[in-house]
Order: sequence, then C-alpha cells, then structure tokens
Amino acid sequence: MEPNQYHQPPVEPKSNPWIVPFSIIVSGALIGAGVYFSSTNPSSTLRGETIPVVDSVTLQEVNADDHLLGDPNAPVIIVEFSDTGCPFCKQFHKTMLQVMDTYGKDGKVAWVYRHFPIVSLHKNSPKEAEASECAADLGGNDKFWLYINAMYDRAGASNTFDSSALTSLAKEVGIDEGKFTTCLNSGKMKSKVDKDISDGTIAGVVGPNSGTPYSVLLTRSGQKIVIKGAQSFTTMKAIIDTALVEEGR
Repeated sequence: MEPNQYHQPPVEPKSNPWIVPFSIIVSGALIGAGVYFSSTNPSSTLRGETIPVVDSVTLQEVNADDHLLGDPNAPVIIVEFSDTGCPFCKQFHKTMLQVMDTYGKDGKVAWVYRHFPIVSLHKNSPKEAEASECAADLGGNDKFWLYINAMYDRAGASNTFDSSALTSLAKEVGIDEGKFTTCLNSGKMKSKVDKDISDGTIAGVVGPNSGTPYSVLLTRSGQKIVIKGAQSFTTMKAIIDTALVEEGR
C-alpha cells in the first residue's frame, strides 16, 4: 500500500479490533494496491480460491438513508467513505464515476457515498459534508449527487473547495438558497455526518496504513473486499470483474 494513496490523521489511534487482514491473500498485485478480502461467511471463494476468514468487516448495512447511485439490487455495491478535502478522494471520485459509466448503466454496480471528514487535515470538510446533506434533505438523492460531484469538480488544482460558495452551488443545482442557508446554519445535518464517521471508524477507516478514501465492495452472496486508497480504474475493473464472475454475472 503506497502511503500517498489516502489521507489519514496525524495521530494514529489504536489498532481497530474489527478488521484483521488475511495472512494469505490471493493476488500479490492486489496486495500492493491495498485490497483485502473478508467475508461474513466461513470462507471466501473470490478469485477461485478458498481463503480462511480471520474476521469480518463490521459495516452498517446499506439502507434507505444512504446516498446510492445506480441499481440498489446490483450484484456489486461499493460503499465508499470519503472526505471532500482529500486530494486522493477527489482522484478516486473520478475513478468511481468512470466505474459507474462502465458498470452502472447495466445495473451491475451501485455506489454508496458515506462521509468521513478528517478535521485535523481539512477544517472545512465537516461543513462541506453537512452542505451536501442539506442538498439531499431539500432536493433528494439526485440533488445530493449533483452537489457532491460539483464540489469535487470545483476543487481545482489546490484540491480545496471554496466553502464560501456552498450556498451559490446549491442554487446552481436547483436548490432554494434561503432554505439551504437555514439548513446549513442550523447544524441539523451534523448528526448524519457524525453517524457516517462512527460507522467508518468501526469499519476500519482510521487505523494503521488506512485513511480516506476507504471502500468496501459488497456482493450479493455476502463477500466483502476492503479497498484502501485511491485505486486506479484498471485495479477497480479487475476487482469488479472478478466479483461479477463469482456472482454469475
């Protein structure tokens, strides 16, 4: 795992007891890319080999409160924890848009976005996350994706979004400015963002050699693959194609 593929807090917490990487991994290339296999079942058969399960990733189930892009019944769902201030998250966001362009239209892959702002690195990220939740609260799931996509797109070379433009961006995607400002100033969406952070912490986002972006690929058969860092589209395609084969798709 290359250290420059994700953002992590400067102070490293104690090791997360919920995630134990396997000592036997199928592909050396995927190990280098920061990909770990786990499952809720006694063993995983991904890539045609049986892998003994040491422990399972504890992840909040995908539900109606999630921001999901694609078919919720897709055989593969990728749950991503991301930070709007993280340059590697910005890079991976583009990769995931490419993933959805390739697999989403056929209903093969769905993408769930969850927040994990690291305030010690990006002081504006928590409020930006709340802003995207206000967009969702006022305009639904479609507005959330329009808003979050635009936020990453406008980050520019500095990899930072101008937080003074949060309200004008809301207007741009078709959300009432007054209602948006009221929502954002009230702090009513903080609890939603905090819940994502809590879920992400339990899932292992913060820990040794970890940070944002941090994703978990889920299959309908119950297998889980932890994907750490801003992996390339080539790597993601290899993982997804293998998972789809295992799912009979």
